[in-house]
Amino acid sequence: WDKAMEPFEKISLWEPHKTPGYDHRDPGQTEPYMVFIPANTAKMDCLRSKKSFAQADNKKASTIIIAHGGGFSWRTGCEGVNVAWFFHNQGFNTAILSYRLLPYSRMDALEDMKRAVRILRSRKDELIINDKIAVMGFSAGGMLSANCATHFDYGFSGTSDPVQCESSRPDAAVIGYGAMSSASFPSGFGTRPDPLMGNTREERIFLSPEKNLSVDTPPFFIWQTMSDDGRYGMNLAKALQDMEIPYE
Repeated sequence: WDKAMEPFEKISLWEPHKTPGYDHRDPGQTEPYMVFIPANTAKMDCLRSKKSFAQADNKKASTIIIAHGGGFSWRTGCEGVNVAWFFHNQGFNTAILSYRLLPYSRMDALEDMKRAVRILRSRKDELIINDKIAVMGFSAGGMLSANCATHFDYGFSGTSDPVQCESSRPDAAVIGYGAMSSASFPSGFGTRPDPLMGNTREERIFLSPEKNLSVDTPPFFIWQTMSDDGRYGMNLAKALQDMEIPYE
């Protein structure tokens, strides 16, 4: 993963040495960052007439944040650059997220993704993007994307950090083969050591997206593989249907 990221300019999520909760407990992990890749402008021209999500304002492309999998323990390389390249060629901006792994908590990783959404919005003029941002994740990254789509905020006024004034609500969430819930399915994947699925009952419910839907929850696209148990996706879809939140 690190070698694949070497050619790219990295956008730090926080100023150096100011990442909340970051320390040197794992010398192999740098502070969290993302790599921004502009859309293929030739594809953008072709897509404009279709009024797609990629061309929300018909001038600037929308952005997809891509979150790799790896059980919150490693970074699965094929779920980063390869995915970004595909959507780059479909007329989307992409941002490959390098979020914190164990021994940091899933809560830390969630703050990393929310921060990435805020940064993109705060730098939209500089990056020449629009306000539309989707989060897309695979396996652990899918779990993280579902958490981001259910635990967002609309920014904090009065803070000295202008990035924190921006909304962390994604406009859509794409969930690829995530083992989303330990509240609905407390066995199997949910028996893995914490902090993946929550140290307490309160954390397990907090990290189970189907238990945290609201009228403001964005649309979902869910796809599942049987190796991660297809019931996770169907269970989330059922909860979205109950709340009349658009999904496929």
